[in-house]
Amino acid sequence: MWQTLRDALRIKDIRSRLLFTFGILVLIRIGCQIPTPGVSTTYIAQWLASRTGDSFNFFDAMTGGSLTSMSIFALNISPYITSSIIMQLLTIAFPALEEMAKDGEEGRKKMNKITRYVTLALALIESSAIAIGFGRQGLIPDITFWKAAVVVICLSAGAVVLMWLGEQITEKGIGNGISMVLLINILSSVPTMAGALIERFVTNASNVATAVVAVIVILVVVAALVAFVVFLNDGERRVPVQYSSKMMGRRSYGGNSSNLNIKVNTANVIPVIFASSLMSIPSLIAQFFTVDYTKWYGKILTLLSTQSWFRREAPWYTLGVLIYIALIILFAYFYTSVTFNPVEIAGNLKKSGGFVPGIRPGKPTSDYLKNILNYLILIGAVGLCIVVLIPIIVTGIFSLSSLSLGGTSIIIICGVILETLQQLSGMLKPRNYEGFSFLN
Repeated sequence: MWQTLRDALRIKDIRSRLLFTFGILVLIRIGCQIPTPGVSTTYIAQWLASRTGDSFNFFDAMTGGSLTSMSIFALNISPYITSSIIMQLLTIAFPALEEMAKDGEEGRKKMNKITRYVTLALALIESSAIAIGFGRQGLIPDITFWKAAVVVICLSAGAVVLMWLGEQITEKGIGNGISMVLLINILSSVPTMAGALIERFVTNASNVATAVVAVIVILVVVAALVAFVVFLNDGERRVPVQYSSKMMGRRSYGGNSSNLNIKVNTANVIPVIFASSLMSIPSLIAQFFTVDYTKWYGKILTLLSTQSWFRREAPWYTLGVLIYIALIILFAYFYTSVTFNPVEIAGNLKKSGGFVPGIRPGKPTSDYLKNILNYLILIGAVGLCIVVLIPIIVTGIFSLSSLSLGGTSIIIICGVILETLQQLSGMLKPRNYEGFSFLN
Protein backbone atom coordinates (compact mmCIF):
# COMPACT_ATOMS: atom_id res chain seq x y z
CA MET A 1 0.00 0.00 0.00
CA TRP A 2 2.60 2.57 1.11
CA GLN A 3 4.95 1.54 -1.69
CA THR A 4 2.16 2.17 -4.20
CA LEU A 5 1.56 5.66 -2.78
CA ARG A 6 5.29 6.48 -2.81
CA ASP A 7 5.63 5.36 -6.42
CA ALA A 8 2.52 7.34 -7.39
CA LEU A 9 3.86 10.54 -5.80
CA ARG A 10 7.08 10.24 -7.80
CA ILE A 11 5.21 10.55 -11.10
CA LYS A 12 4.25 14.12 -12.03
CA ASP A 13 0.99 13.24 -13.79
CA ILE A 14 -0.30 11.00 -10.98
CA ARG A 15 0.95 13.44 -8.33
CA SER A 16 -1.06 16.22 -10.02
CA ARG A 17 -4.15 14.00 -10.04
CA LEU A 18 -3.72 13.22 -6.34
CA LEU A 19 -3.34 16.90 -5.46
CA PHE A 20 -6.37 17.79 -7.58
CA THR A 21 -8.42 15.13 -5.79
CA PHE A 22 -7.24 16.35 -2.40
CA GLY A 23 -8.16 19.95 -3.28
CA ILE A 24 -11.66 18.95 -4.37
CA LEU A 25 -12.20 16.93 -1.18
CA VAL A 26 -11.10 19.91 0.96
CA LEU A 27 -13.53 22.12 -0.98
CA ILE A 28 -16.33 19.63 -0.29
CA ARG A 29 -15.62 19.59 3.44
CA ILE A 30 -15.69 23.40 3.48
CA GLY A 31 -19.06 23.33 1.70
CA CYS A 32 -20.40 20.93 4.33
CA GLN A 33 -19.91 23.69 6.93
CA ILE A 34 -21.90 26.39 5.06
CA PRO A 35 -25.44 26.49 6.55
CA THR A 36 -28.55 26.65 4.40
CA PRO A 37 -30.18 30.09 4.70
CA GLY A 38 -33.28 30.29 6.86
CA VAL A 39 -33.13 26.91 8.63
CA SER A 40 -32.88 25.99 12.30
CA THR A 41 -29.89 23.68 12.75
CA THR A 42 -30.97 23.03 16.35
CA TYR A 43 -34.20 21.34 15.22
CA ILE A 44 -32.63 18.81 12.84
CA ALA A 45 -29.80 18.06 15.33
CA GLN A 46 -32.32 17.27 18.07
CA TRP A 47 -34.47 15.24 15.68
CA LEU A 48 -31.51 13.06 14.64
CA ALA A 49 -30.32 12.73 18.25
CA SER A 50 -33.69 11.23 19.19
CA ARG A 51 -33.13 8.52 16.58
CA THR A 52 -29.61 7.48 17.51
CA GLY A 53 -28.59 4.04 16.27
CA ASP A 54 -30.82 3.53 13.25
CA SER A 55 -30.33 4.22 9.55
CA PHE A 56 -30.77 7.99 9.97
CA ASN A 57 -27.40 8.09 11.73
CA PHE A 58 -25.76 6.24 8.87
CA PHE A 59 -27.30 8.71 6.43
CA ASP A 60 -25.86 11.57 8.50
CA ALA A 61 -22.45 9.86 8.47
CA MET A 62 -22.75 9.37 4.70
CA THR A 63 -23.29 13.13 4.32
CA GLY A 64 -20.30 13.93 6.50
CA GLY A 65 -22.44 15.49 9.24
CA SER A 66 -23.84 18.06 6.80
CA LEU A 67 -27.37 16.80 7.48
CA THR A 68 -27.05 17.58 11.20
CA SER A 69 -25.80 21.08 10.42
CA MET A 70 -28.28 21.43 7.52
CA SER A 71 -25.54 22.78 5.26
CA ILE A 72 -25.99 23.42 1.54
CA PHE A 73 -24.59 19.89 1.01
CA ALA A 74 -27.14 18.29 3.37
CA LEU A 75 -28.44 15.93 0.67
CA ASN A 76 -24.86 15.24 -0.39
CA ILE A 77 -24.53 12.50 -3.06
CA SER A 78 -27.49 10.41 -1.88
CA PRO A 79 -29.68 11.56 -4.84
CA TYR A 80 -26.93 10.53 -7.27
CA ILE A 81 -26.46 7.12 -5.63
CA THR A 82 -30.22 6.52 -5.67
CA SER A 83 -30.39 7.68 -9.29
CA SER A 84 -27.60 5.28 -10.31
CA ILE A 85 -29.38 2.35 -8.64
CA ILE A 86 -32.67 3.29 -10.31
CA MET A 87 -30.98 3.45 -13.71
CA GLN A 88 -29.44 0.01 -13.17
CA LEU A 89 -32.86 -1.44 -12.39
CA LEU A 90 -34.52 0.36 -15.33
CA THR A 91 -31.83 -0.94 -17.68
CA ILE A 92 -33.06 -4.46 -16.98
CA ALA A 93 -36.74 -3.50 -17.29
CA PHE A 94 -36.52 -1.48 -20.52
CA PRO A 95 -34.74 -2.99 -23.57
CA ALA A 96 -34.11 0.49 -25.06
CA LEU A 97 -32.00 1.48 -22.03
CA GLU A 98 -30.23 -1.89 -22.13
CA GLU A 99 -29.26 -1.31 -25.77
CA MET A 100 -28.11 2.21 -24.90
CA ALA A 101 -25.92 0.89 -22.09
CA LYS A 102 -24.27 -1.57 -24.51
CA ASP A 103 -23.69 1.11 -27.16
CA GLY A 104 -20.06 1.79 -26.22
CA GLU A 105 -18.79 5.23 -25.20
CA GLU A 106 -21.66 7.10 -26.86
CA GLY A 107 -24.22 4.99 -24.98
CA ARG A 108 -22.39 5.55 -21.70
CA LYS A 109 -22.54 9.32 -22.20
CA LYS A 110 -26.28 9.18 -22.84
CA MET A 111 -26.84 7.03 -19.74
CA ASN A 112 -24.79 9.47 -17.63
CA LYS A 113 -26.86 12.37 -18.96
CA ILE A 114 -30.12 10.64 -18.02
CA THR A 115 -28.67 9.78 -14.59
CA ARG A 116 -27.89 13.47 -14.01
CA TYR A 117 -31.45 14.50 -14.84
CA VAL A 118 -32.85 11.82 -12.52
CA THR A 119 -30.44 13.05 -9.81
CA LEU A 120 -31.80 16.59 -10.16
CA ALA A 121 -35.38 15.33 -9.98
CA LEU A 122 -34.67 13.28 -6.85
CA ALA A 123 -32.85 16.22 -5.24
CA LEU A 124 -35.87 18.45 -5.84
CA ILE A 125 -38.22 15.82 -4.37
CA GLU A 126 -36.05 15.17 -1.30
CA SER A 127 -35.39 18.86 -0.61
CA SER A 128 -39.10 19.66 -1.00
CA ALA A 129 -39.97 16.88 1.47
CA ILE A 130 -37.48 18.31 3.97
CA ALA A 131 -38.70 21.88 3.50
CA ILE A 132 -42.40 21.03 3.73
CA GLY A 133 -42.41 18.05 6.10
CA PHE A 134 -39.87 19.28 8.66
CA GLY A 135 -40.36 22.97 7.93
CA ARG A 136 -43.81 23.01 9.54
CA GLN A 137 -42.40 21.31 12.66
CA GLY A 138 -39.69 23.89 13.32
CA LEU A 139 -36.90 23.35 10.78
CA ILE A 140 -37.78 26.64 9.03
CA PRO A 141 -38.91 29.27 11.58
CA ASP A 142 -41.93 31.30 10.39
CA ILE A 143 -42.08 29.23 7.21
CA THR A 144 -43.37 30.88 4.04
CA PHE A 145 -43.42 29.80 0.43
CA TRP A 146 -40.33 31.87 -0.41
CA LYS A 147 -38.35 30.60 2.59
CA ALA A 148 -39.17 27.01 1.63
CA ALA A 149 -38.24 27.74 -2.00
CA VAL A 150 -34.82 29.06 -0.93
CA VAL A 151 -34.17 25.87 1.08
CA VAL A 152 -35.25 23.67 -1.85
CA ILE A 153 -33.04 25.56 -4.31
CA CYS A 154 -29.99 25.53 -2.02
CA LEU A 155 -30.23 21.83 -1.15
CA SER A 156 -30.91 20.79 -4.77
CA ALA A 157 -28.06 22.95 -6.08
CA GLY A 158 -25.74 21.51 -3.43
CA ALA A 159 -26.54 17.94 -4.53
CA VAL A 160 -25.94 18.80 -8.20
CA VAL A 161 -22.66 20.61 -7.43
CA LEU A 162 -21.41 17.62 -5.44
CA MET A 163 -22.31 15.32 -8.32
CA TRP A 164 -20.29 17.56 -10.67
CA LEU A 165 -17.31 17.66 -8.28
CA GLY A 166 -17.37 13.87 -8.04
CA GLU A 167 -17.32 13.63 -11.84
CA GLN A 168 -14.34 16.03 -11.93
CA ILE A 169 -12.43 13.70 -9.60
CA THR A 170 -13.28 10.80 -11.91
CA GLU A 171 -12.08 12.65 -15.03
CA LYS A 172 -9.17 14.76 -13.73
CA GLY A 173 -8.34 13.08 -10.43
CA ILE A 174 -7.57 9.50 -9.48
CA GLY A 175 -11.01 8.17 -10.44
CA ASN A 176 -13.92 6.79 -8.42
CA GLY A 177 -15.11 10.34 -7.78
CA ILE A 178 -18.45 9.59 -6.14
CA SER A 179 -16.85 6.88 -4.01
CA MET A 180 -14.14 9.32 -2.90
CA VAL A 181 -16.75 11.88 -1.85
CA LEU A 182 -18.57 9.19 0.13
CA LEU A 183 -15.29 8.06 1.72
CA ILE A 184 -14.23 11.52 2.93
CA ASN A 185 -17.70 12.13 4.37
CA ILE A 186 -17.70 8.89 6.36
CA LEU A 187 -14.11 9.38 7.55
CA SER A 188 -15.09 12.81 8.91
CA SER A 189 -17.36 11.01 11.42
CA VAL A 190 -14.52 8.85 12.80
CA PRO A 191 -13.41 11.37 15.48
CA THR A 192 -16.98 11.63 16.80
CA MET A 193 -17.33 7.86 16.96
CA ALA A 194 -13.92 7.46 18.62
CA GLY A 195 -14.82 10.14 21.15
CA ALA A 196 -18.07 8.36 22.04
CA LEU A 197 -16.27 5.05 22.57
CA ILE A 198 -13.51 6.66 24.66
CA GLU A 199 -16.03 8.47 26.84
CA ARG A 200 -18.06 5.31 27.42
CA PHE A 201 -15.30 2.75 28.03
CA VAL A 202 -12.18 4.74 28.99
CA THR A 203 -13.17 8.00 30.66
CA ASN A 204 -15.93 6.34 32.70
CA ALA A 205 -13.83 3.27 33.56
CA SER A 206 -13.56 2.39 37.25
CA ASN A 207 -9.73 2.08 37.15
CA VAL A 208 -6.75 2.30 34.79
CA ALA A 209 -6.57 -1.46 34.21
CA THR A 210 -10.18 -1.56 33.04
CA ALA A 211 -9.56 1.38 30.69
CA VAL A 212 -6.48 -0.31 29.17
CA VAL A 213 -8.37 -3.56 28.64
CA ALA A 214 -11.24 -1.62 27.04
CA VAL A 215 -8.85 0.11 24.60
CA ILE A 216 -7.25 -3.21 23.65
CA VAL A 217 -10.64 -4.88 23.11
CA ILE A 218 -11.88 -1.97 20.96
CA LEU A 219 -8.74 -2.03 18.79
CA VAL A 220 -8.92 -5.82 18.39
CA VAL A 221 -12.62 -5.73 17.41
CA VAL A 222 -12.10 -2.90 14.90
CA ALA A 223 -9.03 -4.62 13.41
CA ALA A 224 -10.91 -7.92 13.15
CA LEU A 225 -13.85 -6.21 11.43
CA VAL A 226 -11.57 -4.46 8.94
CA ALA A 227 -9.68 -7.69 8.20
CA PHE A 228 -12.95 -9.57 7.72
CA VAL A 229 -14.32 -6.89 5.37
CA VAL A 230 -11.13 -6.92 3.30
CA PHE A 231 -11.30 -10.72 3.10
CA LEU A 232 -14.99 -10.51 2.14
CA ASN A 233 -14.37 -7.90 -0.59
CA ASP A 234 -11.38 -9.74 -2.07
CA GLY A 235 -12.96 -13.20 -1.90
CA GLU A 236 -13.87 -14.66 -5.27
CA ARG A 237 -14.60 -17.96 -6.97
CA ARG A 238 -12.45 -18.58 -10.03
CA VAL A 239 -14.24 -20.60 -12.68
CA PRO A 240 -11.74 -22.01 -15.24
CA VAL A 241 -12.55 -21.21 -18.88
CA GLN A 242 -10.92 -22.91 -21.86
CA TYR A 243 -11.00 -21.43 -25.36
CA SER A 244 -10.97 -23.76 -28.35
CA SER A 245 -8.25 -23.28 -30.97
CA LYS A 246 -9.07 -22.20 -34.53
CA MET A 247 -7.11 -23.04 -37.67
CA MET A 248 -6.44 -20.11 -40.01
CA GLY A 249 -4.27 -21.28 -42.89
CA ARG A 250 -1.44 -23.29 -41.43
CA ARG A 251 -1.55 -21.56 -38.07
CA SER A 252 -3.58 -22.33 -34.98
CA TYR A 253 -5.06 -19.47 -32.98
CA GLY A 254 -6.66 -19.53 -29.54
CA GLY A 255 -6.59 -22.56 -27.34
CA ASN A 256 -5.66 -20.50 -24.29
CA SER A 257 -7.27 -20.68 -20.85
CA SER A 258 -8.37 -18.09 -18.32
CA ASN A 259 -10.62 -17.68 -15.31
CA LEU A 260 -14.08 -16.21 -14.83
CA ASN A 261 -13.84 -14.47 -11.45
CA ILE A 262 -17.10 -14.23 -9.47
CA LYS A 263 -16.88 -12.16 -6.27
CA VAL A 264 -18.23 -13.60 -3.04
CA ASN A 265 -19.75 -10.26 -2.05
CA THR A 266 -21.40 -9.75 -5.42
CA ALA A 267 -23.80 -6.99 -4.33
CA ASN A 268 -21.31 -5.11 -2.12
CA VAL A 269 -23.04 -2.87 0.45
CA ILE A 270 -26.23 -2.31 -1.58
CA PRO A 271 -28.35 -4.98 0.26
CA VAL A 272 -27.58 -3.34 3.62
CA ILE A 273 -28.54 0.11 2.34
CA PHE A 274 -31.77 -1.23 0.81
CA ALA A 275 -32.69 -3.16 3.97
CA SER A 276 -31.94 -0.20 6.29
CA SER A 277 -33.90 2.20 4.08
CA LEU A 278 -36.91 -0.09 3.91
CA MET A 279 -37.00 -0.60 7.69
CA SER A 280 -36.67 3.14 8.34
CA ILE A 281 -39.62 4.13 6.10
CA PRO A 282 -42.34 3.34 8.73
CA SER A 283 -40.49 5.41 11.37
CA LEU A 284 -40.04 8.28 8.92
CA ILE A 285 -43.74 8.30 8.04
CA ALA A 286 -44.64 8.14 11.74
CA GLN A 287 -42.88 11.47 12.35
CA PHE A 288 -45.76 13.24 10.62
CA PHE A 289 -48.31 11.74 13.03
CA THR A 290 -48.79 11.39 16.77
CA VAL A 291 -47.77 7.84 17.66
CA ASP A 292 -48.54 6.12 20.95
CA TYR A 293 -45.60 3.74 21.43
CA THR A 294 -47.49 1.80 24.11
CA LYS A 295 -49.96 0.58 21.46
CA TRP A 296 -49.30 -2.41 19.19
CA TYR A 297 -48.40 -0.26 16.17
CA GLY A 298 -45.97 1.77 18.28
CA LYS A 299 -44.32 -1.43 19.46
CA ILE A 300 -43.94 -2.59 15.85
CA LEU A 301 -42.18 0.69 15.02
CA THR A 302 -39.87 0.14 17.99
CA LEU A 303 -39.23 -3.42 16.80
CA LEU A 304 -38.06 -2.11 13.41
CA SER A 305 -35.58 0.37 14.92
CA THR A 306 -32.01 -0.88 15.34
CA GLN A 307 -31.59 1.27 18.46
CA SER A 308 -34.03 -1.07 20.27
CA TRP A 309 -32.15 -4.28 19.53
CA PHE A 310 -30.06 -6.18 22.10
CA ARG A 311 -31.21 -3.91 24.93
CA ARG A 312 -31.28 -5.77 28.23
CA GLU A 313 -34.32 -3.87 29.49
CA ALA A 314 -36.48 -4.98 26.51
CA PRO A 315 -34.88 -8.06 24.87
CA TRP A 316 -37.93 -9.10 22.84
CA TYR A 317 -37.47 -6.12 20.50
CA THR A 318 -34.34 -7.93 19.26
CA LEU A 319 -36.67 -10.09 17.14
CA GLY A 320 -36.51 -7.23 14.64
CA VAL A 321 -33.01 -8.36 13.75
CA LEU A 322 -34.50 -11.44 12.07
CA ILE A 323 -36.43 -9.19 9.67
CA TYR A 324 -33.24 -7.20 9.02
CA ILE A 325 -31.23 -10.35 8.20
CA ALA A 326 -33.98 -11.69 5.93
CA LEU A 327 -34.12 -8.38 4.02
CA ILE A 328 -30.34 -8.29 3.55
CA ILE A 329 -30.31 -11.82 2.12
CA LEU A 330 -33.36 -11.08 -0.06
CA PHE A 331 -31.87 -7.89 -1.51
CA ALA A 332 -28.51 -9.61 -2.04
CA TYR A 333 -30.18 -12.17 -4.31
CA PHE A 334 -32.35 -9.52 -5.98
CA TYR A 335 -29.56 -7.03 -6.73
CA THR A 336 -27.17 -9.74 -7.96
CA SER A 337 -29.86 -11.09 -10.30
CA VAL A 338 -30.11 -7.58 -11.78
CA THR A 339 -26.38 -6.97 -12.22
CA PHE A 340 -25.10 -10.49 -13.00
CA ASN A 341 -26.73 -12.49 -15.80
CA PRO A 342 -25.42 -16.09 -16.06
CA VAL A 343 -27.39 -16.70 -19.28
CA GLU A 344 -25.76 -13.71 -20.98
CA ILE A 345 -22.28 -14.71 -19.76
CA ALA A 346 -22.78 -18.30 -20.95
CA GLY A 347 -23.92 -16.97 -24.34
CA ASN A 348 -20.87 -14.70 -24.65
CA LEU A 349 -18.56 -17.59 -23.78
CA LYS A 350 -20.20 -19.75 -26.43
CA LYS A 351 -19.87 -17.03 -29.09
CA SER A 352 -16.17 -16.54 -28.33
CA GLY A 353 -15.44 -20.26 -28.37
CA GLY A 354 -15.02 -20.55 -24.61
CA PHE A 355 -16.32 -23.27 -22.33
CA VAL A 356 -16.00 -24.46 -18.74
CA PRO A 357 -14.08 -27.77 -18.70
CA GLY A 358 -16.50 -30.64 -18.10
CA ILE A 359 -19.58 -28.46 -18.74
CA ARG A 360 -21.37 -28.26 -22.09
CA PRO A 361 -21.75 -24.75 -23.60
CA GLY A 362 -25.10 -22.94 -23.50
CA LYS A 363 -27.78 -23.77 -20.93
CA PRO A 364 -25.68 -26.31 -18.94
CA THR A 365 -23.04 -23.58 -18.48
CA SER A 366 -25.61 -20.99 -17.37
CA ASP A 367 -27.11 -23.50 -14.91
CA TYR A 368 -23.65 -24.26 -13.57
CA LEU A 369 -22.92 -20.55 -13.07
CA LYS A 370 -26.33 -20.06 -11.38
CA ASN A 371 -25.56 -22.82 -8.87
CA ILE A 372 -22.18 -21.27 -8.05
CA LEU A 373 -23.74 -17.83 -7.79
CA ASN A 374 -26.51 -18.97 -5.45
CA TYR A 375 -24.22 -20.21 -2.72
CA LEU A 376 -21.75 -17.33 -3.20
CA ILE A 377 -24.58 -14.82 -2.69
CA LEU A 378 -25.60 -16.60 0.52
CA ILE A 379 -22.03 -16.58 1.84
CA GLY A 380 -21.62 -12.89 0.95
CA ALA A 381 -24.98 -11.97 2.53
CA VAL A 382 -24.14 -13.82 5.75
CA GLY A 383 -20.79 -12.01 5.81
CA LEU A 384 -22.56 -8.66 5.41
CA CYS A 385 -24.92 -9.56 8.27
CA ILE A 386 -21.97 -10.33 10.56
CA VAL A 387 -20.24 -7.04 9.78
CA VAL A 388 -23.30 -4.81 10.21
CA LEU A 389 -24.65 -6.58 13.30
CA ILE A 390 -21.51 -6.52 15.46
CA PRO A 391 -21.63 -2.71 15.99
CA ILE A 392 -25.40 -2.92 16.58
CA ILE A 393 -24.88 -5.66 19.19
CA VAL A 394 -22.19 -3.60 20.95
CA THR A 395 -24.43 -0.51 20.88
CA GLY A 396 -27.36 -2.43 22.40
CA ILE A 397 -25.55 -4.44 25.07
CA PHE A 398 -23.53 -1.49 26.38
CA SER A 399 -26.35 1.05 25.87
CA LEU A 400 -24.25 3.34 23.72
CA SER A 401 -25.94 6.53 22.57
CA SER A 402 -24.05 6.74 19.28
CA LEU A 403 -21.99 4.51 17.03
CA SER A 404 -22.23 6.21 13.65
CA LEU A 405 -19.25 4.32 12.22
CA GLY A 406 -21.09 1.02 11.92
CA GLY A 407 -20.49 -2.04 9.81
CA THR A 408 -21.92 -0.38 6.69
CA SER A 409 -19.43 2.47 6.98
CA ILE A 410 -16.51 0.06 7.46
CA ILE A 411 -17.53 -1.87 4.33
CA ILE A 412 -17.62 1.35 2.29
CA ILE A 413 -14.30 2.64 3.67
CA CYS A 414 -12.42 -0.60 3.02
CA GLY A 415 -14.01 -1.06 -0.41
CA VAL A 416 -13.18 2.46 -1.63
CA ILE A 417 -9.61 2.35 -0.31
CA LEU A 418 -8.94 -1.03 -1.95
CA GLU A 419 -10.52 0.17 -5.20
CA THR A 420 -8.44 3.37 -5.17
CA LEU A 421 -5.22 1.45 -4.57
CA GLN A 422 -6.06 -0.82 -7.51
CA GLN A 423 -6.68 2.31 -9.59
CA LEU A 424 -3.25 3.70 -8.65
CA SER A 425 -1.61 0.35 -9.37
CA GLY A 426 -3.25 0.38 -12.80
CA MET A 427 -1.83 3.84 -13.48
CA LEU A 428 1.63 2.67 -12.44
CA LYS A 429 1.70 -0.49 -14.56
CA PRO A 430 2.30 1.22 -17.94
CA ARG A 431 5.28 3.00 -16.36
CA ASN A 432 6.88 -0.11 -14.90
CA TYR A 433 8.27 -2.79 -17.14
CA GLU A 434 10.91 -5.40 -16.46
CA GLY A 435 14.25 -3.74 -17.12
CA PHE A 436 12.77 -0.24 -17.53
CA SER A 437 11.67 2.48 -15.12
CA PHE A 438 9.56 5.49 -16.02
CA LEU A 439 8.86 6.72 -12.50
CA ASN A 440 10.93 9.90 -12.73
